[in-house]
Amino acid sequence: MSSDEHFTEAAHAYAALVGQIRPEQWDGPGLGVWDLRSLVGHAARSLITVDTYLDQPAAEVVLDSPVSYIAAIRVIGATAVGGPEAVAERGRQAGVALGPDPAATVQGLLERVLARVETAENPLIETIGGGMLLADYLPTRTFELVVHGHDIARALGLPPPELSEAVLAEVVTLAVGAAFREGAGAQLLLALTGREPLPSGFSVV
Repeated sequence: MSSDEHFTEAAHAYAALVGQIRPEQWDGPGLGVWDLRSLVGHAARSLITVDTYLDQPAAEVVLDSPVSYIAAIRVIGATAVGGPEAVAERGRQAGVALGPDPAATVQGLLERVLARVETAENPLIETIGGGMLLADYLPTRTFELVVHGHDIARALGLPPPELSEAVLAEVVTLAVGAAFREGAGAQLLLALTGREPLPSGFSVV
């Protein structure tokens, strides 16, 4: 499967979860400071940014892999004005932008973005971290959709979305690559082989 096929599968799984949210659940707990609407809105940005960046051609490749993008975003997040609260607020605003029928908004967004990706081939796009090929950017969006899909499922008390081994392998491989990029490769290896637990709060994003 290609990166766009993985993205398509993850996007459909996310939209299917959103379609199961009952009206009274939207104001309930989501993740951290976010209610469920804000969490879903934040995840929707994985579709919105693809739509936006397809209209922003880049002059050169600055980020040559999905791991490079994850690393760049960590730096941007650590130095951005407003810090974590600014990220939280963007999630809240994205939730508000879903409007009175969030499931319909997400479905419409999904159809628009997937149609564009299908015909876009592999352009060089300008992302928040710099220029990169669409094929390298899409795995970072698949990662976000899968991770936040699990968050949404937990918030709803539902089992995680059923995804192919290929999609899960891409997401896990990206997470491992990001850990190695941050110098945590040996630490992760020890945890995966049952030698030592990961420290509280460990994250690659």
